[in-house]
Amino acid sequence: MTRVGIIGLGFMGKMHFRCYQAMEDVQVVAICDTDKAKFEETGSAGGNIEGADAPLDFTDIGLYDDLGRMLTESKLDALSVTLPTYMHKEYAIKAMRAGVNVLCEKPMALNVEDGLEMIAASEQTGKLLQVGHCIRFWPEYVKAKELVDSGRYGKVLAATFQRLSLTPTWSWEGWLMDRAKSGSAALDLHIHDSDFVQHLFGMPTAVFSRATSGPSGGDDHIVTQYVYDDNRVITAEGGWVMTPAFGFEMSFNILLEKATIVYDCTREPTFRVCPDDGDAYCPEVVSGDGYSNEIEHFVKAVRGEDVPDIITPAQSIDSVKLVLAEKKSAALTEKVAL
Repeated sequence: MTRVGIIGLGFMGKMHFRCYQAMEDVQVVAICDTDKAKFEETGSAGGNIEGADAPLDFTDIGLYDDLGRMLTESKLDALSVTLPTYMHKEYAIKAMRAGVNVLCEKPMALNVEDGLEMIAASEQTGKLLQVGHCIRFWPEYVKAKELVDSGRYGKVLAATFQRLSLTPTWSWEGWLMDRAKSGSAALDLHIHDSDFVQHLFGMPTAVFSRATSGPSGGDDHIVTQYVYDDNRVITAEGGWVMTPAFGFEMSFNILLEKATIVYDCTREPTFRVCPDDGDAYCPEVVSGDGYSNEIEHFVKAVRGEDVPDIITPAQSIDSVKLVLAEKKSAALTEKVAL
């Protein structure tokens, strides 16, 4: 039995809880949050994923408001750090130094230096550190990478990624709306697609971005072109300044020499391959979603099972580095080399 704890019982903490509870031979034995009201009000905590607001049952689970005491008493194998971004480094390092493996939500940190300290702690303690870039595990994105990597439809000519949301006013003490704590939409939301661009194509040689300020006081809507040493045209757009009635959308279009791969979470069908010599079709994808699949991957790694290197801490730092370069480009209104 793998004994798991969670620190931070907001939207993502509750999502992690549901995923762990659905797994065999995994037990959530402890949860930590300084806001004890969350242990009673276990329903909706905001978020942009439907079906994530059902009440939770914390029977026989240790409930704590102090991580040190939880780590001492709970004998954890692993901890999900689902706290606001500005707290990631402190609590991830504290857990690893206590001998606990860590799944830390994305983004890894607000800056590269904090991420490097987290990696150093992982290396010094020998404890696993995985960052929750769930899009690398999202079934349609996994299949898109598989199709691109196979070369079946030729080379990529262009790709566009979008992630657009209503303003996330639900965060604890409004931390998402404080750019010093969240990094604004660019680092909190748009990084999903920046990371997937890196995952699919490698790090670009440069970026060129334009952004507009929003309710966080930072880059809350950003559009970036990723520059590579060929003629590929790769762009991503993300932001959380959409109206409440808009809700949330994530999508991509990947143009290859012999097909276009299309995904849009608001359409039906959501995922299609449109080849140049036949009808569009809906390819089979793995079951689950990005959250459940990344957590399954983490648990297997904690147990010592052989798992592929889908996301490494170094790549997580590169994604922070990438978004920070985008923010710099937007501020300077010029291309920034990486």
